[in-house]
Amino acid sequence: MQDSTRSVAVLATGGTIAGTAADPGDNIGYTAAQLGVKALVEAVPALREVPLLTEQVAQLDSKDMDFAVWATLARRVAELLARQDIAGVVITHGTDTLEETAYALQRLLAPAKPVVLSAAMRPATALLRDGPQNLLDAVTLAREPGARGVMAVLAGTVHSALDVRKVHSYRVDAFGSGDAGPLGYIEEGRLRRLRDWPMVDPLGLEALEKGAWPWVEIVTSHAGARPEGVHALVKAGVKGLVVAGTGNGSLHHALEAALLEAQRAGVGVWRSTRCLAGPVQMKPGDGLPAAGTLTPVQARIELMLQLMRG
Repeated sequence: MQDSTRSVAVLATGGTIAGTAADPGDNIGYTAAQLGVKALVEAVPALREVPLLTEQVAQLDSKDMDFAVWATLARRVAELLARQDIAGVVITHGTDTLEETAYALQRLLAPAKPVVLSAAMRPATALLRDGPQNLLDAVTLAREPGARGVMAVLAGTVHSALDVRKVHSYRVDAFGSGDAGPLGYIEEGRLRRLRDWPMVDPLGLEALEKGAWPWVEIVTSHAGARPEGVHALVKAGVKGLVVAGTGNGSLHHALEAALLEAQRAGVGVWRSTRCLAGPVQMKPGDGLPAAGTLTPVQARIELMLQLMRG
């Protein structure tokens, strides 16, 4: 039975879920981050009977998400979850960088209560908008007894922050969880859970107190790859590089040579894959560490956090 005595905190950051367009039939020419959190909540009649605490943390298109908002979110989520009267937290977010924010929050906090990201692929003015149902499902999950960790709910599917990734550019059901598969489904207001809650040792908010986020970039291996881009990044002062290799993290020989040179110069270099699923397995003689099952964007965040820890 869902917790009806404690509140759910809804933190809004903008995104398509808060976007508007002049024409209800326009699903791509909208402007993101136009509506405030109260308008989002009021659009879901079923939430009128749910105790909510609402707060506008940011108002941006998630393609422009930055480290300052991440730090603000992490600190505010930690403060709210420490309160006995808060059952869980919902974060409304854009879809473009949702997987990055989710992973960062899980690694920093690994919360013992649910933190659920909600988003939409259609603006709030669309004829067939998906935001209200996604928000309702997120609040439902945030009230689930025993739920913990950072998750995302989109199109009725629950994804762990450790696995979620955007896999389609347009359709409403735009997210997947790779080989791990979804954590569960929200069906008629109830959770059908398929596997355990996301679990990982938290790095803690102390990581945020050590200064600026280190500069880490993603480079891609492909036919005819050249080393000059890596050389330029190293010269400019990059602290880490994640390479999205082909297949099992294989790299064009010229690019690999440049990355090994960067590693010898003190730059952290991790090997990932541009494939949508599957891990990178280390082979004997590999000179660059493998990122395992992490996607390139997840590996970038993990490398940044590890560099912050020193």
